[in-house]
Order: sequence, then structure tokens, then C-alpha cells
Amino acid sequence: MIVMNPMEKFKAKITLFHCINAFTEHVSLSTDDREVKIVKMPCSGMTTEVFMLKAFEAGADAVAILVCPEGACRYMEGNMRARKRVEKTSNVLDKIGVGGKRLSIHNLAAKNSDSVPGLLDEIMSTIKELGKNPAAAA
Repeated sequence: MIVMNPMEKFKAKITLFHCINAFTEHVSLSTDDREVKIVKMPCSGMTTEVFMLKAFEAGADAVAILVCPEGACRYMEGNMRARKRVEKTSNVLDKIGVGGKRLSIHNLAAKNSDSVPGLLDEIMSTIKELGKNPAAAA
């Protein structure tokens, strides 16, 4: 793990995959200390391990998947498939030294989109603890 100098500032990069039914974009989620890339998916179940790993390879310091609440997926089990893939990918990230804590999944109803900035604040806390993504392309 790369330990950062606490005085070193950087703009964290977060990739946010979301089901079109789990989140509706209303405001910009990027701030002075974070850049948020939003990837809209027809269903969170389509977010594969490859997509998550590619996001880290492209420089994301954290990746979050926003899924429908349990039992509310219009594709029956897309959110459960996404959860299994996140668990698998998190284990891979731990094994390769990137850190599985950088990847998270959150159940969210579209009507509760206002909670996303709070989720991003939690993710930022994790990034500050872990530092920059050691696998980011130079």
C-alpha cells in the first residue's frame, strides 16, 4: 500500500456505476476535492468485474455501484448479481494490492438520490485513509 504524505493534496477520482432506476442525476457530484465520473447502466447487474477493474486501471481511486433496493429490481436479480460481482472484485483488489475497500455497493431508491453526496463523503473518507490508487496508469 502506498502511504501518502498527509500534507499532499490530490483530487480523488470516483467512478459511479448506477442502475437507471437506482439514481437520477440532479446535480453535479464533483467538488474541489473529488471528480466523479458517472456511468449509467440499464441495470446494475450489467456491471461486470471487467468494468470495475477497468475503472481502477483508468485511474479511479474508488468505484461505487448504486443498485436498486433488495426485492425492487425490475430485472428480478440484477442487484444481487451486482453484489456478488462486487464481492468477487473486492477480493481480487485485495489480492493485487489495490485494496478491496476502494469498491463499494449501495442499495438506493431513485427517490432517495439526495443521499448520494453523503455516500460520496463516506467514500472520500476511505480514499483519504488509503491514498491514491496504486494501480492507476502513470
